[in-house]
Amino acid sequence: MENGALSAEFLIVLGMTKFSIYKLHFTTPVHLGDNKDDYGISLKTVQSDAFYAAITSCLAKLGETIPDDGDLGCTISSLFPFYQKDEKSDSVYFLPKPLRQALPNLENLNDAKKIKNVSWLDIDYFSKVINGEILFEKKEDIEDIKNKEYLTSFEIADDFIISKVSPRVTISRVGDEDAKPFYMDRIYFKDFSGLYFIIEGKTELFEKGMQLLQYEGIGTDRNVGHGYFEYSRDTIEVPIPKNSEMAISLSLFIPEDKIQLKKMLDGEDIAYNFIRRGGWITTPPYNQLRKNFIYAFLPGSVFVSLETEKIFVRGKIVNLKPSISESITQTLGIEPIQHSIWRNGKSIFIPIKV
Repeated sequence: MENGALSAEFLIVLGMTKFSIYKLHFTTPVHLGDNKDDYGISLKTVQSDAFYAAITSCLAKLGETIPDDGDLGCTISSLFPFYQKDEKSDSVYFLPKPLRQALPNLENLNDAKKIKNVSWLDIDYFSKVINGEILFEKKEDIEDIKNKEYLTSFEIADDFIISKVSPRVTISRVGDEDAKPFYMDRIYFKDFSGLYFIIEGKTELFEKGMQLLQYEGIGTDRNVGHGYFEYSRDTIEVPIPKNSEMAISLSLFIPEDKIQLKKMLDGEDIAYNFIRRGGWITTPPYNQLRKNFIYAFLPGSVFVSLETEKIFVRGKIVNLKPSISESITQTLGIEPIQHSIWRNGKSIFIPIKV
């Protein structure tokens, strides 16, 4: 099989599912924070809730009516990397390695370390994993590990996502404090590479937000031109397994209630990781205040499926607007927060056999 193509015998038992995607081609460097106030380290991807919130903010600036529940009519995956040599070349799309998958018994310790470092699978390898195939039993699979963390049979540039740390200084606005040095990590994408995400549902309102967000930018230092991008639409196809009892999340996931969570965790083959979401409010004059926080499951987590043969969306949108006492508003000289601060915890799930 060339270029990691799936065999005809393998494809015959699968149903090809087409996904709509947005591709982001960054025209300037970008810094993606991790809620730790550490500018010296940038993430290389964006979680679905943060990007959805950025779209919602742009819609508010445009004067669009935001639904009372914060739902724009669609659900998105988190943003994942893709490699593309130039504008006319095919893209190599990567998806997160499932946190639960079958692995072979490896006697070679170096091979085991290489496999452990893999974070991203191209569509061909991802398709094999979700359909129950054991990777790395063949030497060719290990040879397909590129840049330590990407598994693909296609040729991709070395380090197509580049991190560069530069010194910066903060200068007091009133001039009575010394300049304070710090370091800023910026991410650059080689060639025509970038980030992409899957979208499910109605996209009309979301598209209006995208048209502004590309000029507003994402991440830190947008006021000096960072995080700008151009975008395009495309589709990808993924073979989805039938009769699967498990599902993998492609977005940040906040369960709707304890009953749903209990059902999805009631299995031996579950595997998950989670993250705390919150951070500073970015809307002036409230950017001295922190949002409420909530924990959410990360993409790649594997749960007991709520649907056996199809893609499904589950989760909820939460309002992280903090309760502020009258004394605090008076001290800061601000009015109570009038708008909601939505975090979208709805996730796209696809079946996986483990």
